Amino acid sequence: MNREKISQLSHTDHPINSPLDDESVRRLLHRTVDRGDERVLDLGCGEAVWLLRTLAAHPHATAEGVDNSAPLLAKARKEAADLGVEQRLVLHHQDATEFVSPRPFDAVLSVGATHAFGGLLPTLDAAHQHLAPGGRVLVGDAYWECEPTTAAREMLGEYEDLATTMDRVVAHGWTPVFGHISTRQELDDFEWCYTGSLATWALDHPEDPDSAEALAVASTHRSQWLHSYRDSFGFLTLVLRRTSE
Repeated sequence: MNREKISQLSHTDHPINSPLDDESVRRLLHRTVDRGDERVLDLGCGEAVWLLRTLAAHPHATAEGVDNSAPLLAKARKEAADLGVEQRLVLHHQDATEFVSPRPFDAVLSVGATHAFGGLLPTLDAAHQHLAPGGRVLVGDAYWECEPTTAAREMLGEYEDLATTMDRVVAHGWTPVFGHISTRQELDDFEWCYTGSLATWALDHPEDPDSAEALAVASTHRSQWLHSYRDSFGFLTLVLRRTSE
């Protein structure tokens, strides 16, 4: 069972691939796209949910998304057509680190995709390359709420605590103008949806050759979450502007 199929199935009931509920997404987009006529870029857009919601809310906005998953981009194109926003959306099938554009963007998004650039600060550097003067970056990444277990570090990577994360962002030349710390409810809902959607598909398709593996992946993920990182994992989403242009 390939990773793209696992990802697609596991996000059936939680289309935002980050621990954020609908109201949090709405508030973050409102603080990022405030005029309504912005050019918006999403680096690592996946199914382009952030862009689709932006375009649906702002009929004068335009957007571009970059992702290396053809199936996810195909799903995004279909959804854009269903919403009637396909003429204002351009999707690029390529590595987000290699994307170039002749024109800058008023807002650059990268939520839950910082691994593609090697971490939070490299992601901000990449976003800055595409950002118009006075523009805003919407970025989401993990942090440690408390000292993680060794297993959690090995599984999820190296992060800092919340205060240190913010200090590093500010020292890197950015000023937060809004932010959201995912609640325990959002964090738990994300994990329950991930494991539950996979398990539901597996139980509903017992004859599928991938069914047993999907159920095993759901079980393993649930165990890792509960035993290794639930108590220490946090998620921070920031709206940032350059401190000086």
